[in-house]
Amino acid sequence: MDRLKKSINIFRNINAIDSFSKSKSINNISGLKKSADIVEKIMNLIFIMCGLIAVIFVLLITTFLVTSGLPAIKEIGITDFLLGQVWASTAENPYYGILPFIMTSVYGTFGAIILGVPIGLLCAIFISEMSPNGIAKIVRSAVELLAGIPSVVYGLIGMIVIVPTVREIFHLPDGANLFSAIIVLTIMILPSVISVSETAIKAVPREYKEASLALGATKTETVFKIIVPAAKSGILTAVVLGIGRAIGEAMAVMMVSGNVANMPGLFKSVRFLTTAVSSEMSYSSGLQREALFSIALVLFVFIMLINIVLNLIKKYTR
Repeated sequence: MDRLKKSINIFRNINAIDSFSKSKSINNISGLKKSADIVEKIMNLIFIMCGLIAVIFVLLITTFLVTSGLPAIKEIGITDFLLGQVWASTAENPYYGILPFIMTSVYGTFGAIILGVPIGLLCAIFISEMSPNGIAKIVRSAVELLAGIPSVVYGLIGMIVIVPTVREIFHLPDGANLFSAIIVLTIMILPSVISVSETAIKAVPREYKEASLALGATKTETVFKIIVPAAKSGILTAVVLGIGRAIGEAMAVMMVSGNVANMPGLFKSVRFLTTAVSSEMSYSSGLQREALFSIALVLFVFIMLINIVLNLIKKYTR
């Protein structure tokens, strides 16, 4: 009987210890769950704040440009300001027509996209589909290095190499013109176009390529008829980034375009919207300064409209 009682007591003690361990584990799991919930709520709050900060910055920039740029437009007149062909901000009787700047920015950006997008897309296809791994790594490293070069270096190389070359080839008195600016902009947008296009091409499912090759298509046919159309959404994103880089560039184009307020011509010295602001802001005052803010507002609206149109095109093609 004594042995039986001892065994029963031992069994009860074991059950008590087991129950205590289970309750302690449940309490630990409950505490960990509460801690995880708190961390999750904190991270969600941080993410929301970061998103709101981006929106707030855009709203602040928009508000600043609108409040700073509208007074000059009202005083000059929107028609004279946007459609005027003479910019003489420091003359005794000043004129503030920015049509030459608008058309120059349009022509320069359009020319850079026409030249840069095909080159960038073909380079992205070469890196992702055509080249051996060793060569692809070298080319990709060169593209990444190209993306890290400062704008002023592009402008300096353009002044030393491109401007004299254009002057000699076309027998011009001065090689600082719209054509030189387009060449520099083309080189500058290549890293963005190549990187984003390569990512979009690599994101196409491998089954598309294998199915096309299995049906008898050549590698080139597969690339241009299957892979590129499947990656067109990402390629359009690359075009958007290229346009943003081209239209927003100031320093490099100011060094190679001649920086003269002429109506645009391929071999004429011209001034872009960005260079109009950067070249006169340091010494401007009064209405001239307000007009420069108005130019920045026009540039801001211009970029917004381009992004909206291209995003609509991308949604439609998708």
